[in-house]
Amino acid sequence: MTADYANRRTLHTLAGVTRLNLTIRRCHNTACVAHKRPYRPEVEGSFALPRHEFGFDVVALVGRLRYAEHRSVPEIHTHLVGRQVSVSERTVTNLLDRYDELFATTLADDRRLNKVLTAQKRVILALDGLQPDVGHEVLWVIRDVLSGEILLAKSLLSARNQDLADLLLAVKASCPVPVAGVVSDGQHSIRKAVAKAFPGVPHQLCQFHFLREAARPIYEADRHAKVGLKKKVRGVRAIERKVEGRTDPEADVVRGYCSAVRSALTDDGRPPLEASGLKLHARLCAVVLSLGRAETEGGLPTELSRLRALLRDGLRVAGGAFAPLYLAFGWVHRAAHVLGQVELGGASVRAQLSGLLGAMTRHRESVGALGAAVDHFVKVSRSYWPGLFACYDTPGLPRTNNDLERAFGSHRYHERRATGRKGASPSLVLRGAAKLIAGLATRSREVTAADLAAADRAAWKRLRAELETRRERRVERRRFRRNPESYLKALENKLIQSRLPT
Repeated sequence: MTADYANRRTLHTLAGVTRLNLTIRRCHNTACVAHKRPYRPEVEGSFALPRHEFGFDVVALVGRLRYAEHRSVPEIHTHLVGRQVSVSERTVTNLLDRYDELFATTLADDRRLNKVLTAQKRVILALDGLQPDVGHEVLWVIRDVLSGEILLAKSLLSARNQDLADLLLAVKASCPVPVAGVVSDGQHSIRKAVAKAFPGVPHQLCQFHFLREAARPIYEADRHAKVGLKKKVRGVRAIERKVEGRTDPEADVVRGYCSAVRSALTDDGRPPLEASGLKLHARLCAVVLSLGRAETEGGLPTELSRLRALLRDGLRVAGGAFAPLYLAFGWVHRAAHVLGQVELGGASVRAQLSGLLGAMTRHRESVGALGAAVDHFVKVSRSYWPGLFACYDTPGLPRTNNDLERAFGSHRYHERRATGRKGASPSLVLRGAAKLIAGLATRSREVTAADLAAADRAAWKRLRAELETRRERRVERRRFRRNPESYLKALENKLIQSRLPT
């Protein structure tokens, strides 16, 4: 090939506006299959993407500002303008999309992943789905527990076991080492998909999801008992008003006890192990006992006497609902303790949990109206039973799928800081195959322009085309919501035209 002609290209980089002088070479042999096909300098690909005017250093900076420093798009735009990069806010959004795609393509490179997985000689898969919008796609993520690498992230319209099995089989085909185990929640479609894709491989069902589902009726009963007790313990504000403006020590003590009661009333717990109702009952009882110990021969101050009477009446009227809850939550905590004995083998843990479930069944009458909740706990335990004990006999297989859940939570937390949105953005599913992978990895390492330039261009184009197709489907739904008549009329015309003879 000979130097045939020259092209010039202008790029915006962090160093300023840069002019590239490109020598284009072509073969002039008419018998050559590449006759007059232009060949551009290979080094051009290390500066920027084809037909893009911003260098990789600008794209890498946009990604770092977004994911590592939690900057919003207007903040990123202001930062770039301050560094003499002429760019609009809309272009910042486009550059952020390119960053997601390029970095995700780099991380998903088969050679890099094979090197990481081969070094550890096995993989343990964690599978979970994320659906911010009900009725829309679900982002399914398959992650290696040992290395923390995301092996696959793909949005699906459904959660059929066949669709999930296809994802697992794709990961299985690309893995250079055997799959030693799988951890997931107890969704039946996931169980069937894992059984189909990995027959004989230990499948651990998340014990946290198990306890949360099994103890849900008990937790709801505790929540209702707490609401009933809070209704009976009202009037603390009136007591606080009595000592407003006073600075004597007695007034400080009254305010201190009222603050303790307010703190107890507003302290909520999370399922399955934190019983907020029992915690409220125990703390109010502690306040009453403390007032009794503080009483002197002259009695308590009027405000504290009123507070104690208020708490006693509330505990007397609503406190009867808590006796069975103490016993029921004791069983739940005992089940969590049994499952937490990671030093034991699966057979020993299975025998202990079976004994506990038998005791709960025999003594269900002792919890009164919570007998149905105990039956639910036993029923859910039987459903999860085949997958609760694989972790004790498989080294490295975790008891829960909480690491992947925390990865989702970390990205949602970043989105809230960067955008101000309370809920997860729909774009997390729309572009999750790139956005989630790039966001999590950026917060753990420094990404340079060379990292983005190393992305496989063919793989990047395929990923971008897939994401663009999904974006167009979302645009169509938005157009229908804005003008249903016009949208349907356009579809009718398109269908009629397709049926016309050519």
